[in-house]
Amino acid sequence: MDLLVREVELNDAEAIVSILNPIIEAGVYTAFDTPLTVEAEREYILRFPVRGVFHVALCYHEQKVVGFQSMEPFANYTHAFDHVGVVGTYVDLSYRCQKVATSLFNATFELARQRGYEKLLTYIRADNMAALATYQNQSFEIIGTAKRQAKINSRYIDEIIVEKFL
Repeated sequence: MDLLVREVELNDAEAIVSILNPIIEAGVYTAFDTPLTVEAEREYILRFPVRGVFHVALCYHEQKVVGFQSMEPFANYTHAFDHVGVVGTYVDLSYRCQKVATSLFNATFELARQRGYEKLLTYIRADNMAALATYQNQSFEIIGTAKRQAKINSRYIDEIIVEKFL
């Protein structure tokens, strides 16, 4: 599949919500438990941190957003963590296993380095082995498990913490 990866635009909000909400509704891939609105996503894009990285992947021949990846600064209350970003990756359920995430990671790693990041980390549901494999394929390493980190529908879910040095 021919992909075009570019920085997010405000008019991508509807496409992002159309990818994320089915993932949320599936209840097994993310700790998000409440569907998003297009208005909320537009606001998120508008307020996205200047040093952050937010990419969308478009299926070139369809001109359709099929995935997105955001990376935000780890913390804004101190400069001690300015070199660390927290990343999230989402691929349309019907486009999984087609190298969408790989394309997003390549673009994000490059821009993150340019913006002064040295390390990325994320939290992955312990029951989402496909996501864990995706991150490990990008050289992220497991550094720990946050026990009972999320509570969704009265059920506790552990999250695996992974990191990658750029």
